[in-house]
Amino acid sequence: MFSKPARTLAKGPDNAEAPARKAIACSLIAENVSLDGDLKSDGDVQLDGAVRGDLHVAHLTLGETGLVEGSIVAEAVEVRGRVTGTISAKAVRLYATARVDGDITHAQIAIDAGAHFAGRSVKLALPVQESLSLATAAE
Repeated sequence: MFSKPARTLAKGPDNAEAPARKAIACSLIAENVSLDGDLKSDGDVQLDGAVRGDLHVAHLTLGETGLVEGSIVAEAVEVRGRVTGTISAKAVRLYATARVDGDITHAQIAIDAGAHFAGRSVKLALPVQESLSLATAAE
């Protein structure tokens, strides 16, 4: 009645049981923080300060006071502040207060009215799966 529930384990790439992925807290870089150098994180980052360098994160939320001078690589990027440099992400959203000067490589992009974007929008090339032709299947 009062026993602990059994912990479930996820299957790894070799189909062996592996511990479930631990949730990672969102990192906050506050408005009064300035960072000169690259930033890497496996988790989510809320950036309200300034970063002069490259960012490689899972999910970036750039606040209205946020500034990035460098390239951004992420799964998803939400921009409310200023970016001078390239953005490469599966999903990109530029809010009305966003100002982006640089190219954006994306699978999905949303740009709100009022956002400033000076650069190229390039569709992310997804790997093409080979299909088995009927001629090959008949042989």
